[in-house]
Amino acid sequence: MTIHERIEWRDIWVMGADDDTTPRVLLVGDSITRSYYDHVRDALNGRFLCARLTTSTSVCDAAMEKELALLLDDYRFAVIHFNNGLHGFGYGEAEYAAGLARVLDFILKQSPQSRLIWASSTLFLRTDGSGAPDPRTARVRERNRLAAELAAARGVPVNDLFSRVIDRPELFSGDGVHLNEAGQRILGAQVVEAILASRGR
Repeated sequence: MTIHERIEWRDIWVMGADDDTTPRVLLVGDSITRSYYDHVRDALNGRFLCARLTTSTSVCDAAMEKELALLLDDYRFAVIHFNNGLHGFGYGEAEYAAGLARVLDFILKQSPQSRLIWASSTLFLRTDGSGAPDPRTARVRERNRLAAELAAARGVPVNDLFSRVIDRPELFSGDGVHLNEAGQRILGAQVVEAILASRGR
């Protein structure tokens, strides 16, 4: 059974859709991914065309494959940088692991030419000004652990974004979830490094 959130959204953006010669990168994630997308796009300009699929859809929802297929059926990607984990908290962690395994296998089958990178989810902070993790961060840690195991079993490298911002409350906005401009730049730079490393550059 699909567990819907109060507001659900999806955003697809493809740069240079008419260019069949420049290699493409696809960033898949949520609003965190969308926030650092411009930094990645600008840093890779001239080397890669960057597309994004940012969505509130959880890997527990069969709609995730439908959304991915909209891009994987029409474009070839050299690299796919993929994160999912901060949405779908109505599902348990066992359901999350099963859904993520299914979606990882879907990507590997549908886009075998792509270098797939898994990105860990970032955390939740309390909004009381303490800078301390919100209790939901315990669930994020467990999802990241499960995801790392699934990625390792498939030979997929992990870009550990969680470790980059843990204990760095100054990188977060007041809502305790989203990164401020400094945090977006830091995560964007780490994503760029992971993408270039996956291509041996």
